[in-house]
Amino acid sequence: MSESSESEKSEGEESKITSITTPRARMVKKALKTPDNNNGVRRSTRVKYPVQRLTYDGFVVHHYAYMVKVIQEVEPTCFEQAVGNPKWDNAMDEEMAALDANATWELITLPEDKKTIRCKWVYKIKHNADGSVSRYKARLVAKGYAQTYGIDYEETYSPVAKMTTVRVIIPMAAAKGWSLHQMDVKNAFLHGDLQEEVYMEQPSGYVDQTHPNLVCRLKKALYGLKQAPKTWSNKIG
Repeated sequence: MSESSESEKSEGEESKITSITTPRARMVKKALKTPDNNNGVRRSTRVKYPVQRLTYDGFVVHHYAYMVKVIQEVEPTCFEQAVGNPKWDNAMDEEMAALDANATWELITLPEDKKTIRCKWVYKIKHNADGSVSRYKARLVAKGYAQTYGIDYEETYSPVAKMTTVRVIIPMAAAKGWSLHQMDVKNAFLHGDLQEEVYMEQPSGYVDQTHPNLVCRLKKALYGLKQAPKTWSNKIG
């Protein structure tokens, strides 16, 4: 038998092989077909969540009152928007007092082979269950995305409790009559001891006027650092 006849036979056999189509592929193929054009793509013009549906009519009375109180005050997005407001000035003073009491950093001259990371203020209004303002919280956060692996940080993992574990413990405590206690550590990450050399610019509004060119060498972890969760885990471990 010649080579040409063998190739024709193999091609004929391959043409008889049926393609396998999964249910998902058939559904997609059917969705792509339109009456006018089988190769066209049909796109829905219906708005899934129209703005007209976003109302407060579905809320109960006390939830509606809570929502109204919450949206009355707008949280600043940067230091320039917050500075000059006594509420936010006091919140920033409270945060800086906590940082100073914890000896979070020391001011030094930046070494020639090192670089600094920046920081920013993050503002949050804490509300009570009835929607009233509980406190104005200002937090100094380091811009950890500028850190370099192997220089500014190493490991970043931190063990946490899964919600599955919590759901198991609560019914067990209820069945056996155990007492459950919850503890909240204020500024938890600030208690972690920092092993790496991390340098940060002085925070906006609190630059030391006598040494404006110095930088902060972090001795304790700061919110926003890559290794902050792990340092806290090591502290309590």
